[in-house]
Amino acid sequence: MDAKTLQARLLELIRRTSCEMPPDMIRLIDKAWRKEKKGTTAKYAFGVMRDNIKLASELSQPLCQDTGTIICYVERPDWLREREFTKAFEKAVVEATRKGYLRQNSVDSITGKNSGTNLGPGSPVIHFHETSAKSVTVRLLLKGGGCENVSTQYTLPDTALGAGRDLDGVRKCVLDSVHQAQGKGCGPGVLGVCIGGDRGTGYVTAKEQLFRDLDDVNEDKVLAKMEKQLVREANSMGIGPMGFGGETTLLGIKMSARNRVPASFFVSVSYMCWAYRRNGFKISANGRIGRWLHS
Repeated sequence: MDAKTLQARLLELIRRTSCEMPPDMIRLIDKAWRKEKKGTTAKYAFGVMRDNIKLASELSQPLCQDTGTIICYVERPDWLREREFTKAFEKAVVEATRKGYLRQNSVDSITGKNSGTNLGPGSPVIHFHETSAKSVTVRLLLKGGGCENVSTQYTLPDTALGAGRDLDGVRKCVLDSVHQAQGKGCGPGVLGVCIGGDRGTGYVTAKEQLFRDLDDVNEDKVLAKMEKQLVREANSMGIGPMGFGGETTLLGIKMSARNRVPASFFVSVSYMCWAYRRNGFKISANGRIGRWLHS
């Protein structure tokens, strides 16, 4: 696959991710809209979201003005070099920014200067993993600043929450994170949660949960049960979309666990807004897209 073909495919991935809501999220938003009572602010809020989704797709305009942090995961076979992919992806990011699929969103943390291209130290974020497969799998997540601001991490035990070093303690942390957000982060949201790990891997693993299909079932039966229970409990809080009150505060929770050292017990929560921008594809060595992962 030549560099121009790869760049073109990646540009289309960025466009779709920024402008087209994944079908699994559309189904959940439609379901939540039907559930809210007629004439309520919550019903109105979901109606605005549904209109926004339709217009963004029709006009190829971003679902949200904050196109967020650009996070890319690449499962690459031997025939694709990391530096070649990085160069093509960065060119695609610059072109997507020029076309308006991405906002000029990368700011130097020391000088405050905006690059205008979305390129700079740590932007975009790319994670590479080797694979024995013949095709490349690329996953893209655009994570807005509002939902990133209400992502958080707990250390168990947490005496203020009465949370011990056990799964009930994890439960209390997750529900507290929902309570603390109180409609911030552009809810209703989806939570990615990691139990354990160190501080760094906890946050990374929590974010990775956001790539899961929203209607999947966790392979771990204990976590599968917790995911369903926590969504029910969060939605019983009455916070609702954008904090306006209502039946739907969360659309889903996806959990994973990582081994930890005995001295540490972290619970990491990554909050994703209703503008759930993630997609991906599998692409062969000749540049043919085998399938889209969330379309």
